[in-house]
Amino acid sequence: MAALSLGAAWIGTRDSVMHMITVKPFRPSSASDLASLDGATAWLNSPRLTAAELQGKVVLVDFWTYTCINWLRTLPYVRAWAARYREQGLVVIGVHTPEFTFEEDIDNVRKAAQETGVTYPIAIDNNRAIWNGFGNHFWPALYFIDAAGHVRDHHFGEGNYEASERTIRQLLAGAGNRGETDRASVSIEARGPEVGAEWGSLKSPETYVGYQKAENFASPGGRAVDMRHVYVLPPRLRRNQWALAGEWTIKTEAAVLNTAGGRIAYGFHARDLHLIMGPSERRGAVPFRVSIDGQPLGANHGSDADGEGKGTVTEQRLYQLVRQSGPIGDRQFEIEFLDSGVEAFAFTFG
Repeated sequence: MAALSLGAAWIGTRDSVMHMITVKPFRPSSASDLASLDGATAWLNSPRLTAAELQGKVVLVDFWTYTCINWLRTLPYVRAWAARYREQGLVVIGVHTPEFTFEEDIDNVRKAAQETGVTYPIAIDNNRAIWNGFGNHFWPALYFIDAAGHVRDHHFGEGNYEASERTIRQLLAGAGNRGETDRASVSIEARGPEVGAEWGSLKSPETYVGYQKAENFASPGGRAVDMRHVYVLPPRLRRNQWALAGEWTIKTEAAVLNTAGGRIAYGFHARDLHLIMGPSERRGAVPFRVSIDGQPLGANHGSDADGEGKGTVTEQRLYQLVRQSGPIGDRQFEIEFLDSGVEAFAFTFG
């Protein structure tokens, strides 16, 4: 089967930096086989699966981590393919390889799967054994495996959905299953963060808050590592700068708020703004209030905030805080936490 020309895509890399890369075409080889799944530390939605048990099935392996915005925007398609082509012999396996430490918690993954409608088998890959077995580097990554167990194609990042579905149909037809090959492509129902990005106006990159990968931090005096410190906001933020106000401790993966009233500000240019965050040390709910350019969100609120900008941090996940309904320009986002005990990990945009 001819390789797909994949072009450029936004993806999350194994170094956790989302950026535009050029993806080289995949050259399938009969020697490229389904890597072992034995390294999974647990399974959800299924008994343990092995490569031998999957012989004769067309398999789609989807590498994901549950807070990845790029994966969330591909999920409606993967869900739809799993449902449509299951009876024709397609097996979709979601390999959950965590980025943040809290994503190693199987209860967090189980809840995320339930909330996002992931009902196909999930291999928990906390040790990155399957990730390394495939030589994978990206979230999301799709690997298309024929009924003989050979990897025939792959796709990294978002997009290319019609071509990916054609690949599934071709592999199913090659395995003797033709029941769905003449129907139109799947129709999807995306919601909240699953809605595709507004690429033409997206000028803000994924931005990490923990000191290991943080960039463009603008609070006067810079950051203090692994210690309590009082920060203030600068008079203004340039595009893609961010800053803290209040007493925070900046750790490897996240900034932890020590006292009520702490704020985070970001100068962004995008339709959507998301913040990966959660209560620190399972402390419970933390209320917050969000504004854009000092004003309530109104019609520009995301799925996790109301028109007044109010919301609550209840669990460790991605929160959609802003979805602008009007013209997109340079704006200043600000979130104020009304209690202590929250940790913020990363901003993503759409």
